[in-house]
Formats: sequence, C-alpha cells, structure tokens
Amino acid sequence: MLDLSYMIPDMKDNKDYTRRNRFNGETVELTKEEADLHDQVFYHEALEQWDKMQKCLDKFSRLNPKAYMTLLD
Repeated sequence: MLDLSYMIPDMKDNKDYTRRNRFNGETVELTKEEADLHDQVFYHEALEQWDKMQKCLDKFSRLNPKAYMTLLD
C-alpha cells in the first residue's frame, strides 16, 4: 500500500483503537486488525448481511476472546 499521508495530514492513522460497548459503556483497547473487524461487524449488521457479520464475529472472538465478551457478547 502506498503511503500518501505526508501529502494529506488527515490521512494519518491516529492509532486510537478504543471501542465502547453500546449497551453498558465498557471500553477496550484493540489492535488495528481487531478494531477493523469490530467495525465490520456493525457495518454488516446495518446492511443486514448476516453471514458476513457472523464471519467477522467468529474471527474477532478467536483473536481476542476477552474483548469479544466485553464488547459483543
């Protein structure tokens, strides 16, 4: 991937991968990969793409079971 962040300052990754449980407010610091998967879960949920959502949930739960239990279970 080509890094163009030096050209457009807003493209820089702020490295904030904290996610909050939408029901109880608990927060968890995730890795970039985990944060992307977490976001994809809600993206696919909004589009009612249940199979894709379930695949993301399964992968997330294997990568970080503790975060899965806090954020998504």
